[in-house]
Amino acid sequence: MHIGPYAIDPRVVLAPMAGVTDKPFRMLCKQLGAGLCVSEMTTSDPRLWKTAKSLHRTDHAGEPDPISVQIAGTVPEVMADAARHNVDNGAQIIDINMGCPAKKVCNAWAGSALMRDEALVGRILSAVVAAVDVPVTLKIRTGWAADQKNALAIARIAQDSGIAALAVHGRTRDQQYTGVAEYDTIAAVKAVLRIPVLANGDIDSPAKAAFVLRHTGADAVMIGRAAQGRPWIFREVAHYLATGETLPEPGVAEVRDILLAHLDHLHAFYGEESGVRIARKHLGWYAKDRPENAAFRGVVNRATTAADQRRLTRDYFDALVAGVSPEFAAAA
Repeated sequence: MHIGPYAIDPRVVLAPMAGVTDKPFRMLCKQLGAGLCVSEMTTSDPRLWKTAKSLHRTDHAGEPDPISVQIAGTVPEVMADAARHNVDNGAQIIDINMGCPAKKVCNAWAGSALMRDEALVGRILSAVVAAVDVPVTLKIRTGWAADQKNALAIARIAQDSGIAALAVHGRTRDQQYTGVAEYDTIAAVKAVLRIPVLANGDIDSPAKAAFVLRHTGADAVMIGRAAQGRPWIFREVAHYLATGETLPEPGVAEVRDILLAHLDHLHAFYGEESGVRIARKHLGWYAKDRPENAAFRGVVNRATTAADQRRLTRDYFDALVAGVSPEFAAAA
């Protein structure tokens, strides 16, 4: 699969997730087999471009190609300016958010709320495509509600506007992340488009990825929440799609090493105070399937320095490697 001049191989993509797909996480997922990693949503409001949050989100130094940056907004000219701004800061693919279901985004008529105004969708897409010389992609849902599914209409508008690839999450906006994703709409979209289509929603295993690709005919799968705490899912899916064989789960020692390297990158990228705070959710996701999860989070979340957070995390996993139950009461 290609997006413009970029070969996406393997065809397993990290979905953009606000507060999750920052540079440290994108680079980790790329190292662990993702063919493309899309940034968390960036604002199109130029008044916010110099904030610490925005500056972190536009830092792509050392990030592997291709660099895909998602933008969100409602005004075609402002979105065009945002696309140019991000290309000037290293973006090689611009992704437009019309899939976010969050109230604060939709209340501003951005994200998936834009799907309710097809004429505006066309103006935004055309403006952004015309503004930059890099590929522009789009992420949508199947529609606003069960009785307002218009993904097919939006998909045709996208292709006619010059969009290079389309990702479709198999839920309507009103479902948020509840219920189950459906893939028939994605299959219908793929059947009428010439551009690549990425299938998204509830893809949480190699077998599920293979099923979704068969069912929809999509060119790639996009994985979001299933990568939280499990970034090696990308190599597992890629290996299964290539060979039909299932890779073994990583051992506890490898998980420890992956997590400690991730912590180090978060602390260096954000600075100690913010890095420690942001790392807490990742620690919780990594440990969520372990019986000691609650005790682990209770202790590690009290760490206020990078050294303490790293030590407590290392001790936890070292104990698991040794086959003993970590004694968090003593550590506390």
